[in-house]
Amino acid sequence: MSDIINPQEGKIKFSHPKGLYVLFASEMWERFSYYGMRAILILFMTTDMAAEGLGLTTETAGAVYGLYTASVYLMTLPGGWLADNIFGQRKAVFYGGVLIMIGHLVLAIPGSPAIFFTGLGFVALGTGLLKGNISTLVGELYENEDGAKRDAGFSIFYMGINLGSFFGQIFVPLLAEYNWHLGFGLAAIGMFFGLVAYRVFAPKYLENIGMEPKVKSVPKTGKSNMSITYGIIAFIITLIFILQYFNYIDVTTATGIAEALGIIIVTITMGYFANILFNGGLSLLDKKKVFVIFILFVGIAIFWSGFEQAASSLNLFTRDFTDRFIWGWEMPAGMLQSFNSGFIIIFAPIVGALWVRLAARNINVRTPIKFAIGLILLALGFWVMVEAARVAASGAKAGMFALILTYFLHSIGELTISPVGLSATSKLSPKKYLGQMMGIWFVGAALGNLIAGLIGGNFDPENVLEMPNIFLNVVWVSVGAGLIFFAASPFIKKWMGDVT
Repeated sequence: MSDIINPQEGKIKFSHPKGLYVLFASEMWERFSYYGMRAILILFMTTDMAAEGLGLTTETAGAVYGLYTASVYLMTLPGGWLADNIFGQRKAVFYGGVLIMIGHLVLAIPGSPAIFFTGLGFVALGTGLLKGNISTLVGELYENEDGAKRDAGFSIFYMGINLGSFFGQIFVPLLAEYNWHLGFGLAAIGMFFGLVAYRVFAPKYLENIGMEPKVKSVPKTGKSNMSITYGIIAFIITLIFILQYFNYIDVTTATGIAEALGIIIVTITMGYFANILFNGGLSLLDKKKVFVIFILFVGIAIFWSGFEQAASSLNLFTRDFTDRFIWGWEMPAGMLQSFNSGFIIIFAPIVGALWVRLAARNINVRTPIKFAIGLILLALGFWVMVEAARVAASGAKAGMFALILTYFLHSIGELTISPVGLSATSKLSPKKYLGQMMGIWFVGAALGNLIAGLIGGNFDPENVLEMPNIFLNVVWVSVGAGLIFFAASPFIKKWMGDVT
């Protein structure tokens, strides 16, 4: 989708910067490693030790999955700060890729749970440096471009993400069928290819973009925020202590730790936005735009809390209650997730072209409406799973078509939210907080992933009758959020100013 229509001339121009395709290739291989490993993660953890798995209960594995995937995205906030203040985006991306490759190599080593969790830690830290900052670099390629072309560029970038995800979720689960650790090792190889592509081509095609820390080039404003930081930390510690004391959470279990992390994420995010709004030295217009970023944060957290069940509850449903036989061959459960990426590859250029062509006709579907559409599509996908779960509750196995249809609806919903939200965040962010705001966007994904893991932990193969209700709850939350975005869209549009 490198052909963009010029609204004035009505002609097609091949005008995307070449640096976009460098970032496309680098992110493609990083996502190959991440999603390939994610496709087998909860399956490996819940497999008996006799079959070389970790032998964890579904509840514990779901909590660990949520903690890991949340940490992957949560680390983008300090990753953004390090890039803005110390490394610059370019170095942060490379250092992150190195840590990710080390993490997957550690996961490929058979051994104790301690080795396994160490590998997950390296991947989380590395992704924190890479994920938000590579998206920031994409945004800087389009710093002086119109909104439609910028959105199209992010859609192309997003297609690269899903191309890597598609092949990762095919080949890693296939190899893991023979040996779990070979699957993890293949993820490390994928990250190695991404590092090579970035190291070789970035200097030429990205030129000086992202080489210098942002804060060094922008005057510092605002008061010292150390007292606010200490206050937030003290408040979090006190709150968790109170919840533990009254038995609302139990931090001696993985589930309790995951719940505590959810409290920490929400509290820190609220404190961060309050600090930026009231102590960040911003103009009134910038404050309104930052508040819009907060609203988008809430929307994306809700969306990912449903969508990311693809690798938790939906993955377990695929393994235990889905007929996966094709002409006598049983598809590995993790491979079915590749349909999501396949749909993105097919429809990303179509959706991207749709936004551009609508803009050429002076019809701009604004960001809040796109969010509303995405949340409604998420709800429709889970309604399909409600019916599939009822089939399983009757004693039969559901067909793969139900999951494929769910992934199709979720994929179209993803295209209306994720690349558009990334683009909107990069446009709405005050320049000196750009890396941090992109990090906040991924903190929303962290919260959604954490909730998805906790929901997946409630998936009890021994209690099939409860499954329809688990999926139905997601339907109601998603529909409600979508309707709220529709209703609030006029106000959100006003606060966004000239940002589309």
